[in-house]
Formats: sequence, C-alpha cells, structure tokens
Amino acid sequence: MLPVQGADVEAVTIARNADGSFHIAVTVSSDETGWDKYADKWEVLGPDGTVLGTRILHHPHVHEQPFTRSLPALGLPPQITTIRVRAHDSVEGFVGAEQVVPVP
Repeated sequence: MLPVQGADVEAVTIARNADGSFHIAVTVSSDETGWDKYADKWEVLGPDGTVLGTRILHHPHVHEQPFTRSLPALGLPPQITTIRVRAHDSVEGFVGAEQVVPVP
C-alpha cells in the first residue's frame, strides 16, 4: 500500500433519512502534521462535478487516523443516482483518493 499523500477518502456510507435527506459519513486518512497541514474539508459532488455539500473539518486529526465525520441531513436532487466524495488537504488540495457511491 502506498503512503497517504494529502487526504484520501477511505469509505463512504449513505443512508436516506425519514425526511428524504441523506446522512453521509466519510472516513478520511491524511498525512497530517498539525495545524500547518491537515485535512480541512471533504465535499460531496454530483456526477457533473457540482458541489452538493461540504463538511468543514475545523482542526487536525493527527492522532486519530483514519477518522470519520458526517453530514447528517444533506438534500440531494432526485435525479442524482451516484455521488463522488473527495477530501481536501490544507496544503496539497484535492490530490487524494476519491470514492464514488450509489445513492439509495
């Protein structure tokens, strides 16, 4: 396995809430060093690249790798059948592994 560079999306779970929105949980691995370099957000994108949701990560997770955070109630347009999730590194940007998952 190659070492993580930037922030990799390791796993994504998506579930429909009772109100029709979606709970999305994302597991990220990152080569964080502290406040000078860390995974600072992840994004949910539609098939055309439109950003549908963003989860801001407010602090480094140096001693919690990998880590999972969620968006509890993301509204998605009904025509969206898959989403792409990517993580952002504060220094390297969007360079890590992404995941594409079907919308239930």
